[in-house]
Amino acid sequence: MRHLDVLHLRYPFYGARRLRDVLLDEEGLIVNCKHVRHLMVLMDIRAVYPGNKGTSKPNKAHRIYLYLLRDIEINHSNQVWCTEITYLPMARGFAYLVALMDWHSRKVLSWRVSNVMDVDFCIEALNEAVDRNGAPEIFNTDQGSQFTSNVFTDVLKQHDIRISMDGKGRWIDNVFIERLWRSVKYEEVYLHAYESLTQARNGLEKYFGFYNTKRKHQTLKAKPHEVYYKNLPTLQKAA
Repeated sequence: MRHLDVLHLRYPFYGARRLRDVLLDEEGLIVNCKHVRHLMVLMDIRAVYPGNKGTSKPNKAHRIYLYLLRDIEINHSNQVWCTEITYLPMARGFAYLVALMDWHSRKVLSWRVSNVMDVDFCIEALNEAVDRNGAPEIFNTDQGSQFTSNVFTDVLKQHDIRISMDGKGRWIDNVFIERLWRSVKYEEVYLHAYESLTQARNGLEKYFGFYNTKRKHQTLKAKPHEVYYKNLPTLQKAA
């Protein structure tokens, strides 16, 4: 699964058959297509191409909201937040990581690690981010069942946050947090075989501190923490 996770970040458009071939050609691992497909289902990853989204599983009973960010200029902090869940490889087994990011500054506002992919750890991360930073104007997610559930969207509505969701099959609608996962995994997770959730949390806490306050973002040419506070609306700066 760790090999598949690395390869999925490198070749997000590859399905089970092509990943099987790469596992053999690049890693020397002989695995049949059926087993690769089984592991992809277990990890909740899919080939990313039009009409097929490689993130959380939808629930058809939940309401899907419109994507609100098309053609909008995002020019200040707390204008738009986004979130997503990713697979987290461990020395034995695996876990899940959810993170909330400010779209304008790329600052990671909160995060949680869990051994089950349910809505509870997502709500914990959301509540922490709002308590620390106030509420954003818009909150963007994919169509995963955790984020479309009433218990999650009700928290957003309580804070008068407008809800936006990626279009079906459009992973690029939440591209900034997809890029965050690449950084987190190649710069932290793959370098350490976490033995426990506690070790994972300690390692990620250090990394996200480094990511926010020490590491210059390649596109912004500045540190996310600095960009976030520099571009807060006047009223929130005063608060």
